[in-house]
Amino acid sequence: MNIQESRALVTGGASGLGEATVRKIVENGGQAVILDLSVEQGDRLVKELGSSVSFVKTDVTSEEEVKAAVASAVNRMGSVNTVVNCAGIGIAEKVFGKKGTHSLDLFTKVISVNLIGTFNVCRLAAESVVKNVENAAGERGVIINTASVAAFEGQIGQAAYSASKGGVVGMTLPLAREFARFGIRVMTIAPGLFHTPMFEMLPEEARTALGKMVPFPSRLGLPEEYAQLVQSIVENTMLNGETIRLDGAIRMQPK
Repeated sequence: MNIQESRALVTGGASGLGEATVRKIVENGGQAVILDLSVEQGDRLVKELGSSVSFVKTDVTSEEEVKAAVASAVNRMGSVNTVVNCAGIGIAEKVFGKKGTHSLDLFTKVISVNLIGTFNVCRLAAESVVKNVENAAGERGVIINTASVAAFEGQIGQAAYSASKGGVVGMTLPLAREFARFGIRVMTIAPGLFHTPMFEMLPEEARTALGKMVPFPSRLGLPEEYAQLVQSIVENTMLNGETIRLDGAIRMQPK
């Protein structure tokens, strides 16, 4: 499928990896609906990018809100054939540290947003994607989820985050196998250290030091590079059921 044909739902699309994805789709002639909690940032993008973009304030863990967002997207664009899940949160907390044991509520929240939220959007969006007319390749759409290298090399303090992203990786193949009969592909991207809003909270010196940990290129990844991979996945029909690391060959150390 040519990215120009994309009618996309992008969760977490108001900033970071999601924003870069929205920009990539629109720049290439596609359309996108942003699902995010940040009204200010969502409205800013709509104002900047114009009529090819719309925004729906959405909590990805809410069945009602995601259903409404999908319906709004179909009403606006005519269909949804591309789903990119970028919404997520990250924390750092030891299971047993100086302040005591890991908060169960916080662990549950991370799993709820990163894993259950991703699954929630996949299942509800797929209900719309299956109704699309097949293209010449027999394809109705593509779903792209976002994991992390922490799914494979979680560091100390990342039990919750790694568990959530490991779950995203783990459901990639089962979803791809199930959706294959509908002509829907499912892929996952596992970014390494990327310059996202989470990293912007760190001092420049710290960001530079982190970037030097990457073998090559020795810097933080750019959201535009994530979006470039999204485009490649959308356009290459043979990419299905796999998790692609986008990490400059980094392998995370214990801490």
